[in-house]
Amino acid sequence: MPITKDRKKELIKELETVFKDSKGVVFVGFKGLKVNDANKMRMAFRSQGVDYIVAKKTLMNRALDAAKIEGAKPEIAGEVAVAYSVDNLTPAREIGSFLKKNKDMLQILGGVFEGRFITKADVVAYSSIPDKKTLYAQIVNLFNSPIQRTVIAMSEIAKKKAPAA
Repeated sequence: MPITKDRKKELIKELETVFKDSKGVVFVGFKGLKVNDANKMRMAFRSQGVDYIVAKKTLMNRALDAAKIEGAKPEIAGEVAVAYSVDNLTPAREIGSFLKKNKDMLQILGGVFEGRFITKADVVAYSSIPDKKTLYAQIVNLFNSPIQRTVIAMSEIAKKKAPAA
C-alpha cells in the first residue's frame, strides 16, 4: 500500500528531528531480517534507550539534506533503517552487540555522530567502546590494582617472616 503525501511529509519532519536532536545515529541495512528477529531487536534497543525507524531512502535523503549535517554523506543503498539515541555511543554499541549475536542480518552503512557524518569503520570502532558503568568499573579496578598487589606482597612477606608454631 503506497504512503500518502501527508504521511511522507510527517516522516520527513520526524527524520529531520531525529537527525538534528540525536547525538548518535546509525544507518542500518536490514535486507533479509525476519520480522521476529526485528521485533526482538527493537525490544532490546528500546530497553537501552535506542529508537529504530524504517523509512524509504528518498525520504531519508530529503531529511538528511534538510538537516544540513557536516561531512560526506555515506551511500545509503538497499533497505535502510535508522537507529538513534540522545546518547552518542549507545546506537553504535547496540547495533554492534546485535551483530555479534546475529551475523549477516544487518549491515552498518554509516552514521551521524554529534552533527557530523561518520563512516562504517567509525561506527564499528565506536561500537566497541564499553558503556559508562563498565568504564567506571575499569578505572576503579585500575586504581585498586596497585593497592591490592601491595597488600598481597606484604601478606606474603609476613607469612615468610612469621615464626613457625
